[in-house]
Amino acid sequence: MSEFFLHSFNTLSHGLIGYIIPFLFVLTIVVFFHELGHFLVARWAGVKVLTFSLGFGPELAGFNDRHGTRWKISAIPLGGYVKFFGDESEASTPSPEALANMTEEERAGSFHHKRVGPRAAIVAAGPIANFILAIVIFTCLFTFFGKPSTTARVDKVEAGSAAAAAGFQVGDIVTDIDGKTIGSFSDMQRVVGVRAGEQLSFTVKRGDSTVQLRGTPELREVKDPFGNVQRLGVLGITRSTAPGDVLTERVDPATALWLGVKETWFVVDRTLAYIGGIFTGREAANQVGGPLRIAQISGQVATIGLAALIHLAAVLSISIGLLNLFPVPLLDGGHLLFYAVEAVRGRPLSERAQEMGFRIGLGLVLMLMVFATYNDILHLAAS
Repeated sequence: MSEFFLHSFNTLSHGLIGYIIPFLFVLTIVVFFHELGHFLVARWAGVKVLTFSLGFGPELAGFNDRHGTRWKISAIPLGGYVKFFGDESEASTPSPEALANMTEEERAGSFHHKRVGPRAAIVAAGPIANFILAIVIFTCLFTFFGKPSTTARVDKVEAGSAAAAAGFQVGDIVTDIDGKTIGSFSDMQRVVGVRAGEQLSFTVKRGDSTVQLRGTPELREVKDPFGNVQRLGVLGITRSTAPGDVLTERVDPATALWLGVKETWFVVDRTLAYIGGIFTGREAANQVGGPLRIAQISGQVATIGLAALIHLAAVLSISIGLLNLFPVPLLDGGHLLFYAVEAVRGRPLSERAQEMGFRIGLGLVLMLMVFATYNDILHLAAS
């Protein structure tokens, strides 16, 4: 056992050196825009912002703006926070004594004295900013780099696979799956990847004729080029790499925006499907990763190029936006849950109820962090 953890430590110490800069680049972009969402809507609502911090812990560098907000970079670069006037902590928990002793002028700039609507808008602005950031990134990538596309043409059928059983042949072009138009091989992969064990109806162009096939993707563990494992639905066919089948389509900004929205929704849908799959047993919980896994993936993606790293930032931004919307006290979604109850009741929950909620939320978040870090160590030790 000691040799295992020694190997894990050596793997981490050598690997993370090459991952830390890409990791900090990606995380800083995502955290900054998340907190900027809170900050901008708070300013719009007339709330005084005391601190805008990238990271936690001791301050490394900072400055005060003309509104009295302290902008700073802190020592632990694993997140960030915006602290409002009246907050007792970075988690935006209130200070009852401070709130009770405020003057009318101070109450006007206090987050906790605002009506429930503005408070909910300020809290929701963080995750919304993450989704907007992702859409903007995807839109820019599609605009400046185009939309890569490979024709959904079958180049090889694996013997004994689901595709072989369904009757696929070399040269077939998939044009439709269950009524959904397929424009590329990646479109097909996205449908098949999340439908393992389900019988699908395929419309296939075979020469000059159209053929209807039915097949059931198999659930397999698939490795990406960096050795990371995912569980996906697989038919057992290989794409064509002929020059005429591999294209980069140039798109106008309006089309790029629509593609950016669709790409963002795809990541949201796939993430929620994965979370649901964990509870149904379809997905493996060991794929849940934390900062160490993100650092590793960031370093790997950085070897491909800046565009790929920025694409990763968009995906991570969506993930953080979704995570923060979970109705867990301490996260943005937990605050929104409290505000929803307040809106229905006409008054906020008691201080004791909120305190218990935050304690439970802290426990859940800590357990998730420990579990994700444990998965990260096992993953890095095995790589």
